[in-house]
Formats: sequence, C-alpha cells, structure tokens
Amino acid sequence: MESKYLYLTNIVLLIITVSQICAAQNDITLSVFTVTSKSMTVRWSGHTGASSYKITATPKNSPEPSVFAQVSGSTVMGSVNSLSPNTVYRVRVEAMDNAVNVLSSAETEETTAPEVPVIVQAYSKHSDSIIVEFGQVIGATGYILRAETDDGFFSETAVQNSPGTVINLQPYTQYTLSVMSVNSGGRSQPSLPMPARSVLVAPQLNSSSPSSDIIVVSWNPVDQAVLYTLCLIMEGSDTRVKLNTSETNMTFSALEPGTTYSIKANAWDPDGIQGDDITISQITRPPVPGAVLVQLMPGRSVGLEVFWMQVQGADSYIALSSTGQNCSSLDAYCVISPLSCGQNHTVTVTASNEAGPSEPSNPEDLLTFPCSPELVWIEEPTAGNCSVMWSEVSWVDYYIAYVKRDDGLEEQCNTTGTTCQFNCICGYTYLTTVFAYNQAGSSPPGQVLNYTTIPCCPEDVFVSLISTETLEISWSSVRGAEIYETIAADGPERIHCSDTAPVCALSDLTCDSLYSVVVRPCNDIQCNNTCVPHTRRTAPCAPEIQNVTQVDSSTVQVSWTSANTQANYTVLAMSRTDDFSCSSTGTSCTISNVTCGATYDISTTAFTEAGRSLPSYSVPLETGPCCPDTLSVEQMTQAMTNVVWSPAIGAHSYVTSLTSPRGHAKCHTMDTHCLMGCITCNTHYNVSLEAISITGHKTQCNYHGFSSSGCCPSSVKLYRMANNTLRVYWRSSPGLYNYTADLYGTRSNYTCNAEQGSNSCDVAEILCGEVYTVVVAPLTQDGSKVTFCSRRLYSVSCSGNSVGMVIYRGRRSVD
Repeated sequence: MESKYLYLTNIVLLIITVSQICAAQNDITLSVFTVTSKSMTVRWSGHTGASSYKITATPKNSPEPSVFAQVSGSTVMGSVNSLSPNTVYRVRVEAMDNAVNVLSSAETEETTAPEVPVIVQAYSKHSDSIIVEFGQVIGATGYILRAETDDGFFSETAVQNSPGTVINLQPYTQYTLSVMSVNSGGRSQPSLPMPARSVLVAPQLNSSSPSSDIIVVSWNPVDQAVLYTLCLIMEGSDTRVKLNTSETNMTFSALEPGTTYSIKANAWDPDGIQGDDITISQITRPPVPGAVLVQLMPGRSVGLEVFWMQVQGADSYIALSSTGQNCSSLDAYCVISPLSCGQNHTVTVTASNEAGPSEPSNPEDLLTFPCSPELVWIEEPTAGNCSVMWSEVSWVDYYIAYVKRDDGLEEQCNTTGTTCQFNCICGYTYLTTVFAYNQAGSSPPGQVLNYTTIPCCPEDVFVSLISTETLEISWSSVRGAEIYETIAADGPERIHCSDTAPVCALSDLTCDSLYSVVVRPCNDIQCNNTCVPHTRRTAPCAPEIQNVTQVDSSTVQVSWTSANTQANYTVLAMSRTDDFSCSSTGTSCTISNVTCGATYDISTTAFTEAGRSLPSYSVPLETGPCCPDTLSVEQMTQAMTNVVWSPAIGAHSYVTSLTSPRGHAKCHTMDTHCLMGCITCNTHYNVSLEAISITGHKTQCNYHGFSSSGCCPSSVKLYRMANNTLRVYWRSSPGLYNYTADLYGTRSNYTCNAEQGSNSCDVAEILCGEVYTVVVAPLTQDGSKVTFCSRRLYSVSCSGNSVGMVIYRGRRSVD
C-alpha cells in the first residue's frame, strides 16, 4: 500500500559495508529509530570481527514469545516484525563470530505504536472543514487525521479523540481521509482511506432597502452551485418567507417599514448537498413622518420651529427648508436658524435609519419679512443731477429712500421701482439709505451709502521736473475729493497716477517729450473730466557714446547717438590728475591736450531748456604711453650696439628698432636698455622706439639716426723696410675712412696714421728683438679711434743693429 510515508511490513535489511563505518568500536551502541504498531527498525555501531548480528525483541510485560532476526556482519541496521501493538519490548542486538560466539551486545527498550483505527464516517458541514468519526483504540494518547488530494495537497491534524475535524480546507473539494493512532512509541499505520467532499461556500450577501417596504438582496455566483435558498424572518415575529432561486438576487416586498429582518442563505451543489449558510440583518427604511407643523419662534430672525409625529424604526429626523437650511433631531422637534429676511420657506421632514431616508413629508410654507436692498448706489450723469438706485428685492410691495446732505438738508422718495432722483451740489456729501416693505413689515435698516458729488477742479496746479524722467505735480485739496487721478499724455503714451494726497510723481516718463498733464479729482463713483491740462517737457535723453578714438598723442575724438530733437552736449574726460571737456550741438566733438600714459572716463551729457539729461554710460579711454625723454646708442663691437633710454610714463614694455637699407635690428624688452646684435659696420641706421602699455596701447617714438663705425680692416700685415722701418699694410672696407695703426711692444709703442684712402703707413726707428701687437682701426667722424678691432702678433728680430726678420705669431681678440 502506497501513502505519504512507507512502513515496513517485512524484514528490510539495510546493508551498509563495514568500510563505510567511520570508526569500528568493540562495544556496540544501539538505537531504535522507526516504530510502528507491529515492527521496529534498529541501528547499531559495528563490531570488529563480527560475522553476523542477532536482533531479539522480547515483550516485557507479556507472555508472548520473543521475535528474532539475524543479519550479516557487514550491516549495521535491521528490523523485527510481527510485534504486538501497544507493547513494551526489550530489544537486544548481539555481535557473533563464525562459531556463533557472542562478541558484544547492546540492549534498549521501546514501545510499539497502538493499533490502526477504523474510520466510521466522514462528512462536511462547513466549506473549510470535514468531520471524521473513527473507533478509538486502547493505548492511544492521541490521533492524527490525514487529508490528501490528487493534486498533491497533504495535511495532518492532531486530535485527542473522535470525532475530529480537519480544518483549513478548500470549498467543494474531494479529499482522501485516513487516521493514525499515536502513543509514546510512535504512530500506527494509516487506517483504510475514506473519501469525503467539503460543502459549498456560503454566498456573500449584499442587502439594501430602496424603500420602506422593500429589501433587495444580491450576491456573487458560488462556484458549482445550482440552487440558492433564502429565508427572511421578521425580528420579534415567527413570520418567515423561504424562497429558492437559481438567480443571484432576490427582492422581498410588502414588508413592514422601519422593521429589522434576518436573512439566511445557503447554496446547493449538483448532488443536492446543502452548503455553508450565512445570516445577515437588514432594516427597512422608516415610514414618512406625519402631522408636520412650522411656526416662527418669538422675536425677529430667531428661528423656525418644526414639529412632527415620530415613526417606527427611525434613528433620526431632518427638517429641510427650500432655502437649503436644515435641522436634525432624534426627537420630534428641531429649530432651523438663523432665519433670513425675504424668504418663502417650504419645509419637509424626513426620517432616517441605517437603511437610508424615508420619503419626505408633505411640505409646509412660511414667508418672512423682506430684506433691505443689497446694493445701493448713486449716479451723477451730469453735475447737479443725481439718482439713488438699488437692487431689486423679492417679496417687496414698495420702497422708501432717505437722502440727507452733510449740511443737514434731508428729503425722501416713496416708489415701487428701484430709482429715485434728487438735486445734488458739487463737492457735497450725501447719506442715503433705502427700506423695503411688505405685509410682514419693513426690512431691517439697509446699508447707509456715503456719497460725495463730483469735486471741482483744482486751480493751483504746479508741474515741476524733479529728475530727468519724473514730473512732480502738486495742487490744493478740493472739497469732496477722495482720490486724485493724474494723467500725463505724450501722443499715444499715457501715464496714470492715483493717490489720496494732493501731490503725485509721474516717473518712468519718456525723455525729451512734451507731456500734457491733467489732474482729475475723484470720489468713489466718478471723476471730474473737465479739468484744464498743463504742459511740461521732460529732460533730454541721455546720449550713448558710440566711439572714442585717439587721433594723436594729445587729441581724442568722441562720437555719440541721441534721441533728442535738439540739445547741447558736453563731453567730459576725467582722470585722476586732470579733466578735459568739449561741447557740441551735433553728435561728436574733439578733446585736446589729453595726457599720454593716462586713463580717462569719458561721458556725455545733454542740455535743453527743460533741464539736463543723465550722463551717458562712461567709456574708459587709455591714452598711449609717453615716449622716453632720452635715448642713446653706443656701439659695443663691430656688430653689436647697446641702446639705453629713460623710463616712459604708462609704458610696460618697449620695442627698439635700428633700420637701414642694409638690414635692421629689433629688441622687445621690459627694461630701459637693450643690447642689439647683427649691426653692419659703416652703415647709417634710423633709430625708433615703440612704447607699449600693459593693455597693449602703443606709441611710436622716433629719434636721431645712428651711424655705425667703419669696418675694421682685414689682412693686416707687417713688412720690414730699410732704415729700421716697418710698414703696416691692410685691406680696407669700402668708404673713405682715416685709419691709424698701433704697435705695442714691451719696451716701446708706435703709432702711424694713414692718409684718407690709403691702406698702409710706415713706422720708423723700430726697436728690434721685440714681439709687437699690431692693431689697425678706422677713425670715427669725431676723430676717436675704434677700440674693438682685432690684434695681430709679430716677432721682429735683429740683424746686427738693424731690423731683421718679421714673423707672424698669430691673432688675438681685443682686451
């Protein structure tokens, strides 16, 4: 037989090889781990040398014979069967060798499970449970009910005795049920199974009472249900109505108003088995209240009293007026308050309980006194002719309007309309109120209107320009004016100002515009539109500088644009040390005598008869740096010069240039001197310097030209002549220069000058036996000697008392 658990009915030997045992022991340890009502399964530790094991189960308190089982020495588990239920057994395991000698043994006690119970019957009364009745067995301390389905559901429920209930089941589901007995030894085998099905779930009812004699019940369909039974019972009565239906709703009619009914329902399955039942309560709506009485409470506008007869089943009552007001009560009386004037109340009373409200009672009417007009106003279409007007009021027979002037004069007007006319004087205040009347009496006092007639125009209006685009207008206060409107118009542009004070500032006007300004005194109704305007022109527009150009080192030209029709303009250039200006009626002018190496803020201001404009935005101007006051050029070598100059105001760096048709040299430095190479001898150079400010402004400075010295001669040679004379020879460069030749010895020095155009000269009375340094150099225009020409060494020997051999010893640079 198959089930969730498998129980041994025969001897099952679980063979476990000795090699699988972690550690063999000489003493056997024994445990029983599976017990049923007729079998036990035991496990022991293996013993070294055992060839077989013997299992013996002996009843402890019974004369029944012992039960034996024997297994091979390679196993450590075995079972004994054919035991008696609910019996205590002494279980013994013995390890034996091949000669059937007992090597070791172990013993324990265990009780078998009780006998298997038998299910008598299984049935369901509720959709989530099944009741199981079974026969109880001796020795059982409890029972386990097992429920299974074909789709894998499985549950076990512990119970103490029969009958037992399996819970948490699904509605209308087929289950296989079995029972097992339990004691300290374990559980018995399952009983023979018995099928049973849970019943249908009860329908979930929703009920309501749409009227005082009807209850409507509805529900969602119940799965597998083919019929529904509903039973209606009136509370406190034996009257009941029982109906069957295959629909999902039911209406019970001809019921008692305001009465509570119990509604019981259940579903039936196709086999005719009744499912769960459910019971709900529903009360019908109460009947309509009768004998409604409506009357005013003592005193005006206090409240409206409503009385009625109480009805069965009502929890509360509400009295509703056609005005939307209401009052509620648990008794037969309530007050609608506060009352309002001019109302025709139609009152109905409705009773309510948890099912809803009843139908409203027959209406009762009541009319109150009229209201005073909500809106009262005065119009003055022309000066001196006024009309008091008001909004129409309901339930009114006629009106009386009272008009009182602030000097005490009073008049009244009686009319069925909503308008009364009266004479009014400019600048006076009138107090006006209107009463409405009907058969119930007069209305409460209405609003008192404070009206001032159109004020007169002020005569001493003064318009002044207080800033470039702001006009200030002032005047004397006039009688009856509550506010003054000041309007300035320039063509389509209109600027509006309203204030209670007799002064107004109109700002953000258009510059250089002629405005027509009018002051209109106003009260809370209208303004006086007959006042004479005054004209005033605003200050000229601020010009906008377009270009600032430095024409030369001391002249700046400024140009601007302006929206002014005609104006004089003044341009101001300001620095830390000095200011300069120029004026023009056009859009440009020239500022002279600006300083080099300075920073100016340049702005332009316009002037007209109306005033002066705001200055334009300032435009910064940085003039070019000043030229150095002094500059000198000194030739250091034949191809190199040193240029030195004095510091220049505003200059951050300098570019010095020497230019000629034969080449040029340039030096960029932040110092006031510069060493320049690649100079060509015997050449005239133009000398210039460019002073550069830190922002890149440049000034070109020109100075007197510079002429480089003549070129040093080449191929200088020394020849011996007669009479102790030496001739110095050289190859001169192009150009007519005077040359001088110097011979420097240890004991004497010699100099000879060559004529212009000559390339040699003679030195007489030479001392022989010396080494001479020979230098040939051209003379400058001022007659000075060039000092950077190269030197040659010659050795002059003696031949007797006269000059002997002259030998070239090499060249050397200038010291």
